[in-house]
Amino acid sequence: MRVLVTRPAHSATRTAQRLRDMGHEPLLLPLRQPLHDSAAALAALATTSGAIAVTSAEAIRVLSALGEQLHPHLARPLFAVGETTAEEARSLGFRSVASSQGNGRDLADLVALEKPGTLLYLAGTPRAATFEGRLRELGIDFSVAECYRMQPVVPSPAEIESIFSGPHAQAILFYSRQTAEDFFRVPELRSAVPEHSGIRLLCLSEAVAQAIPTALKKNVEISPMADEKSLLSLLRRL
Repeated sequence: MRVLVTRPAHSATRTAQRLRDMGHEPLLLPLRQPLHDSAAALAALATTSGAIAVTSAEAIRVLSALGEQLHPHLARPLFAVGETTAEEARSLGFRSVASSQGNGRDLADLVALEKPGTLLYLAGTPRAATFEGRLRELGIDFSVAECYRMQPVVPSPAEIESIFSGPHAQAILFYSRQTAEDFFRVPELRSAVPEHSGIRLLCLSEAVAQAIPTALKKNVEISPMADEKSLLSLLRRL
């Protein structure tokens, strides 16, 4: 099965290998690329204490650039959305890592159960307001450091042609609402998924699915959990 992957290039490479291992043919079309601000992350770590929260593995990649400057902070509790992000944090050296298996709201509920005191949220932009909104509802004291930005990448007509000129993809993977919006904002990409097509639009969460045009909602399938393993499991149903 030909599967179109729309996530950033560094993440898409790993996803592509997982797809090959499952017997599928990956097609890569990155629609966002990260711009890291490790200085902002370091400054936030230096001026706070207590727990850290991340809702994306991108924040862990920002921290990986700090090298030895990160060592004094590896004993701080870290809360992450998804076990994949949690594993990346452990690989970096964090010794106390807990993960939620849902979205940002679930992560906030987990933080509340653990009662860590103050919390530093290493965030990206743009981002959903779910995590911060739930923290406020729960009365949790937190600060935010924006340490990466996901910049839009507009594919060239030649890139689009190379992907859609041959046999069409049978499924498209969408990992974020912003990426789904980016995809359907490009006229050439929108026209490549006509309303009568059988292309399955596989979304990481309900929030992502909301960005799919109404005329294509019948093609949408939502991952049972907000992690890549669950998202890829949908391919077995096709």
